Amino acid sequence: MTTTTIAGHDVDMNDQGFLEKPEQWSRDIGNEDPKDAGIDPLTDRYWQVVEFMRDSYLKDDTAPSIRALGKTSGVPVKELNQLFKKGPAKLAARIAGIPTPPPASRPG
Repeated sequence: MTTTTIAGHDVDMNDQGFLEKPEQWSRDIGNEDPKDAGIDPLTDRYWQVVEFMRDSYLKDDTAPSIRALGKTSGVPVKELNQLFKKGPAKLAARIAGIPTPPPASRPG
């Protein structure tokens, strides 16, 4: 874990760039993170996904998978892949300041 300053706030991050303490997150921090992924600015559609991820995590103590995100966020998986080109669930979780979501399970 390292402590770094993002948008004027000291935050604790793991080696993958995820916040260790979701309560340290703010929209200012969320706006800074996606610039590294080539997303700037975050539009309302991005925020819809980010806020859904955060709300789901705070309610269920786990981030939704990409499949669950596509079914319940109001943003279909195809659009999620267009918005978050470098891994929708993982990148949206990072922007939302929550732990990485579980890998998607494949039908057996």
